[in-house]
Amino acid sequence: MPATPAWPPKSAPRLFVEQELSQGLRIDIGGPQGHYLAKVMRVSFGDAVILCDDITGEWAAEVVDAGKRRIALNTSRKLREREAVPDIWLCAALLKKDRYDLVLEKATEIGARKIVPVLTRRCVADKLNPDRARTLVTEAAEQCARTALPELAPVTKLDALLNGWPEGRALFFADEEGGANAAEAFAAHKGPSALLTGPEGGFDDAERALIRAHPQAVAISLGPRILRGETAAIAATALWMAEAGDWRGEE
Repeated sequence: MPATPAWPPKSAPRLFVEQELSQGLRIDIGGPQGHYLAKVMRVSFGDAVILCDDITGEWAAEVVDAGKRRIALNTSRKLREREAVPDIWLCAALLKKDRYDLVLEKATEIGARKIVPVLTRRCVADKLNPDRARTLVTEAAEQCARTALPELAPVTKLDALLNGWPEGRALFFADEEGGANAAEAFAAHKGPSALLTGPEGGFDDAERALIRAHPQAVAISLGPRILRGETAAIAATALWMAEAGDWRGEE
């Protein structure tokens, strides 16, 4: 006798919704998400959709009405609690749009709790579309099956970031002029942490001196090679997660 297929199937589409979820709740999906379910995924009555609300966790839902632009779902059961997110912030200087898109996407996939776009003197870009950025991190979280979204902070000038820095949070500064071994520095610090990475042209001398003078800043080296801004941000986040984050646990 053939085994009963798992429900919901792993291929079921995943979406984050703004409404807090609970069992037996009806959710109407319209707009771009409705178009995605109806026209791209072509869901129909009885199909499964996996929903996350960034509050309670992950839920299985069933299509109860499928229109051309709106899909109605009923939540059936909770699949997972909202994940415990390691306390790591990525404070990455703004880059050209396509490169910063990559930073937002990969930092989300790796598991950053918060992403802070930082404005420095050598930044080529000086602004970030918050709606577009939120869409990018949401889609990345859906693709990699996260049950929590990273907090996305507004663009912050470097001096304002340092002046308002919270007590008790280490600030690991990726300095192209060198610093402590990054892996060893991460492994030695078990508390709340943040990573600060620079723009295409790096930090200027005045900025570097300002950062190094901060009492919670720790200059680190990301190796012997010069890394692009997006590579430094992604590599540092991955290394921190491997040393001190949730990569050591079992699924």
